[in-house]
Formats: sequence, structure tokens, C-alpha cells
Amino acid sequence: MQTVTLNNGVEMPLLGFGVYQIDDEDVCEESVYNALMEGYHLIDKAAVYENEEAVGRAIKRSGVPREGIFITTKLWIQDAGYESAKKAFETSLRKLQLDYLDLYLIHMPFGDVYGSWRAMEELYREGKIKAIGVSNFLNDRLIDLIVHHEIVPAVNQVETHVFTQQVENAQFMKVHDVQIESWGPFAEGKNNIFNNGTLVSIAEKHHKSVAQVALRWLMQRGIVAIPKSVHKERIIENFNIFNFELSEEDMQKIATLDTKESLILSLHEPENVAHLSKMTFHD
Repeated sequence: MQTVTLNNGVEMPLLGFGVYQIDDEDVCEESVYNALMEGYHLIDKAAVYENEEAVGRAIKRSGVPREGIFITTKLWIQDAGYESAKKAFETSLRKLQLDYLDLYLIHMPFGDVYGSWRAMEELYREGKIKAIGVSNFLNDRLIDLIVHHEIVPAVNQVETHVFTQQVENAQFMKVHDVQIESWGPFAEGKNNIFNNGTLVSIAEKHHKSVAQVALRWLMQRGIVAIPKSVHKERIIENFNIFNFELSEEDMQKIATLDTKESLILSLHEPENVAHLSKMTFHD
């Protein structure tokens, strides 16, 4: 498995498995188990997905040594703040049946982010988390956090796919030594991605699927990706991207697909921020 080195020296796999919107616990457990058996080393989840217990069962069932798995989960807005973040962290550990996390992210840049970050810095120093980072932080929010705290976020997980390529933002993160990670690598099927002419022609040339091309494109840009599927054959297909390489011409053709706008969740829209801030879950 190819990896990237985070700003604190921790090695993170470039390809992982995500569990967003896998609501059925049995399906989630089976999907994570299949991913681990296929060779995925990175599992990405979040408290608000409400499937951490299923993920924990899959990890235990797999028999894969703990040190062979990179586990990420995220702190939701309802738990923002120093004391709440510490409590939420312990809840996630309990549900996952783990005694440490590889990566813990602030899921959204709302609420008491400063309090949350101070709690996460302490947990990091105590060795309970190998790396800490953020998700969905625009550049102004990211630099604000960096300037006012000792520990620079190791990762920023943002919407990144062929239609929202995050070129300028990725460069900004690189300058500040923050690893970019993609959520929604298939654009959640928007813009008819799997039938896009450019991607189909590139896929046919390499005897691969459009999904594999989309993931390979991210990998060659050094962007961590966490595709999700509940179908075993797709889980296997998404992992099979290490035996081909996109040419510079391929990369340039894909670059022309960039809309430079969010297709899935724009945090520039006040109504989206208000909606997210009201979302709660049962811990």
C-alpha cells in the first residue's frame, strides 16, 4: 500500500475505505470486513454516521493486527468544545473497541473549534491519537487554526473529485504542510460521472473502470481517497488501482473537467451552515 507521510512523521495510506451513508449496521460491518480482507488499511468514519459500533465489530472480526489498520473518526458539531470533545472521543473509542485512534478530525469548522482543538492537542500529546486534523475547513478557517495553535492540522478532508479539483486549495495546504484528503471521490454520481466521455475514453485505454481512473487520478496528485461501496465486487475494483498509471496527457484531459465549484456541499452557503449546525445524533 502506498502511503503519504504526515507533518508529524505518521504514515497514512493513500487509499482507504469510507462508511458514509452505510446506515444498516449489518451491511456496514460486512462492507468494512470485506475491505479489510481485500487489503485496505485505512478505514474512515465519523460519529455522526452512527455506525462506529459496526465498524468496531468488523475490525475485531477481521483479525487484522491493530497496527495494520489506520482508523479515522470525526468530532461532530454537537460535541464541539473542550470538555465535550474529550467525552465524544472516549465514546468513539468505546464504540470502536479501540484504545487509540490513528487520526481524529474536527468534522466541520463550526461551534467551539478552539476548545475542540485544545482537547485534541492534549489527547495527541497523551498518545491517544497518532495525528489530529480537520475536515471541510476552507483556507481562511484553516490558517486561523494554524496561527492560533501549536499543532498544525495533519490532514484536511475536503470535497475533491474530477469536477471539484481543489487545485489552489491543495497548493495552499501543501505550503502549510497539511495533507489533503478527498471525500466524495466519485462526486456522489453527479454530472453523470460514470458516463463522462473524457473519463470513459481514458478508462477504455487503460482497460479500467471510470471509478478506477477517478481514484488513480487522486492518487497521482498525492491526495488520500476514501471511496465507499457496499458491493464486494466494487470494493475489490476500487482497490485495484496500483497496476496502472495515468499519463500526463490523461491528467491534463481530466484537469479540463474542473468546475472550481462544490457539487455536493458548499460551505459558502449560509443555509447549509445553519442546517449542519442543527444536525444531531444519538451518542
